[in-house]
Amino acid sequence: MGIVINQSIKNTITTYLGFGIGAINVLFLFTQFMSDEYFGLVTYILSTANVLMPIFAFGVHNTIVKFYSSYKTRQAQNSFLVLMLFLPLVIIIPATIVLFIAFDGISHWLAGSNTIVEDYVWVIFITAICFSYFEVFYAWSRVQMQSVFGNFMKEVFHRVCIMGLLFALYYEMLTVQELIYSIMIVYMLRTLIMKLYAYSLRVPSFKLYKINNLSSVLKYTSLIIIAGSVANVILEIDKFMLNRYIAIENIAYYGVAIYIASVISVPSRSMHQIVSPLTAKYLNEKNKFELKTLYKKSSLNLFIISGFIFLLIILNINEMYKLIDDNYANGLVIVFIISFSKLLDSLLGNNNAILFNSDYYRMVLLLGVFLAVLTVVLNIIFIPMYGINGAAFATFVAVFLYDLSKIIFVNYKFKMLPFSSHTGKVFMLILVSIGVFYFWDFAFHPILNIALKTILVSLFYGLVVYVFNFSEDITAIINKVLKR
Repeated sequence: MGIVINQSIKNTITTYLGFGIGAINVLFLFTQFMSDEYFGLVTYILSTANVLMPIFAFGVHNTIVKFYSSYKTRQAQNSFLVLMLFLPLVIIIPATIVLFIAFDGISHWLAGSNTIVEDYVWVIFITAICFSYFEVFYAWSRVQMQSVFGNFMKEVFHRVCIMGLLFALYYEMLTVQELIYSIMIVYMLRTLIMKLYAYSLRVPSFKLYKINNLSSVLKYTSLIIIAGSVANVILEIDKFMLNRYIAIENIAYYGVAIYIASVISVPSRSMHQIVSPLTAKYLNEKNKFELKTLYKKSSLNLFIISGFIFLLIILNINEMYKLIDDNYANGLVIVFIISFSKLLDSLLGNNNAILFNSDYYRMVLLLGVFLAVLTVVLNIIFIPMYGINGAAFATFVAVFLYDLSKIIFVNYKFKMLPFSSHTGKVFMLILVSIGVFYFWDFAFHPILNIALKTILVSLFYGLVVYVFNFSEDITAIINKVLKR
């Protein structure tokens, strides 16, 4: 776990820096500098682009991680990587032609009940392409075991740029329409920088040679589109579908709540950047012992860290909403539902990496398609009944069933579970912490209240984890910090 812990820590710090900047943008700048309608529009544009991303990427970012380590010569690796550069165009070029020919019909359908969307369909499309190729170049660098710079670009760069754009909007240097186009340009610039960095690690040579196992590569990358689409549908389709049923400003309220809860998944995202290629390596080498060890350790470590973040959010959420516009407090229930969903998701550890890099990905795709359809159906049922809370209910049910099915499948095929005796202890610690601290409030300013409760929770939770040695890896890190 040495390289995993090292780069995961760096990635976690970078990701939280990005989320901190993003929190300022989402919770304060967007809500104060932009109308709810246009904030909802920006949220809708980015969510729809994220739904399209795995389709436009043609599954290439996952394919690079799975197959790169199986090629042993530099010549073979180069031919493989060059092929990966051009495969997304198989989708992007026809999609561009279709959008150009049928623009009016597509834009009208995407707009739903909010006609403001129609003017920004090309922004959605171009942003989706940028997202796709960014992931391709990021995967290019990750298989070189270099994930830190890419993680900085993924989590920090665009948020800093958007913060600057929001201040430009506030000082009337930009109109709101120009801001939206500028955000698209930021994502274009981010992709270009990631490309240059990836090429600095491994410059492609366009002299091609025969690629071994080409049929398996093409079959995998074609099918893995479904897997990536399923994951993004479950995560992003709620915002897309809200646009079809309710006023677009509600997407802003929903988006803020989701953003707060999504902080819990930061450690998982950070660890995944390095765990995924390492998992692929163990699978290619058929090293089941190391694979099982990585599975259990990644699950426990993520559950401990995510549990702590879950507590900080749940125990401080009422004070957080006092700092935001009153309209956004409508998302309080959403924060509870999605936060619990993210906490359960952390129990999977590197489960996704095992499934997507193994020979059993086809079965997972079938499960994923079923659950993606279920997500859409649940949204159709719950959103008209419960509004934005209904979208959260639908997401929770879908994610829970999807996660459960993946745990069962990995156990059936690999005979291993991510849980250990310490998993139950951590769960009990989380419950006790909620019981002790949730109703313990202070009569000060919300910021001071959040700071005080955070300090108390941190001391209590950290002390229990350390004294009872729930995780050897986390204990080692704490010992290292204490010695310094």
